[in-house]
Amino acid sequence: MALWQPDPSFYPSPRMAQKAPPETLAYVATFDPERRHPDAIAVVDLEPGGSSYGQILRTVPMPNLGDELHHFGWNACSSCLCPNAPHPHVERRYLVVPGLRSSRIHILDTKPDPRNPQIVRVIEPAELAEKAGYTRPHTVHCGPGGIYVTALANAEGEAPGGIFIMDAENFEPLGRWEVDRGPQQLAYDGWWHLGYDTMVTSEWGLPATFENGLVPEVLLGGQYGHKLHFWDLHKRKHLQELDFGAEHQLVFELRPAHDPTKAYGFVNCVISLKDLSSSIWTWYRDGERWAAKKVITIPAEPANAAELPDLLKGFAAVPPLVTDIDLSMDDRFLYVSCWGTGDLQQYDVSDPFAPKLTGTVRIGGIASRATHPGARTAT
Repeated sequence: MALWQPDPSFYPSPRMAQKAPPETLAYVATFDPERRHPDAIAVVDLEPGGSSYGQILRTVPMPNLGDELHHFGWNACSSCLCPNAPHPHVERRYLVVPGLRSSRIHILDTKPDPRNPQIVRVIEPAELAEKAGYTRPHTVHCGPGGIYVTALANAEGEAPGGIFIMDAENFEPLGRWEVDRGPQQLAYDGWWHLGYDTMVTSEWGLPATFENGLVPEVLLGGQYGHKLHFWDLHKRKHLQELDFGAEHQLVFELRPAHDPTKAYGFVNCVISLKDLSSSIWTWYRDGERWAAKKVITIPAEPANAAELPDLLKGFAAVPPLVTDIDLSMDDRFLYVSCWGTGDLQQYDVSDPFAPKLTGTVRIGGIASRATHPGARTAT
């Protein structure tokens, strides 16, 4: 008699996921900022000891130009085991790859040959706008109700942005997630505390303010996103807004604690209008409400004005421009990507209100242009 078992890559708890064997392949988005060549998903060998370890095995080009791939994700994951919305029969098989500029969504099948994924469906922007009411899809999370995709604009490319749901098996856009959005207008990332039935969302801006680069007047006017929003995940209803203040522009990546009993998480602010610093904030439960506290400040670095873009020449400094963060599965380490300076920083966040810097490596940077210390060309 056949047994109906969940995908072996689904784990009932983060603790069990930590004991899983390491991944042997990575899928990495690449894109051409000049839009002369198709963006692609690169397949990278992660298996130590092999002749191709750390190398790109192949790339899967998208069928069109100018998609601008950013974040992407799986169609299914351990959240399929969520007790209030279980669907354990779904496989972690397909990559869901949005194009932020084009508003296309590409579905790549990794099962026949994980080293050579194949595009099996493309959802065109007109279909997405009609069925979901949104455009500019950005972040993909497999969740208890299907695939959750954040979108930065509505069907017309204006506010409000938000979240839409896709079916995890046939990839049909099912419609807008929000029932009552309250004051929320701008969108960027979205993630949840399943144990507290809470969705958290963050903010960037509208397409006209980022698709051709940040607009100085919008930035200096404090008009990019600077708020967090908290929602009732089950009722899909807005509950609370936390405003970091217009000084703190571009409140981006959300990293909630993996431990479902912990009601805290981390979010980055890309730039302060006061001193060009970046910051990391901890959000947490404070009685019956949510609160946030700045726990890390990363200062700007002095730089030769001749090495800086026009917008920064007058400051003679490079802002860190923290654009991404990641939290280790055991909730101990927070990794912080400082795109501006080129630093990748590691913080011990065992105490989420008192992080400690434990390591830094410099890779790139607007002024330093540093190579990776482990690169073959490094001296």
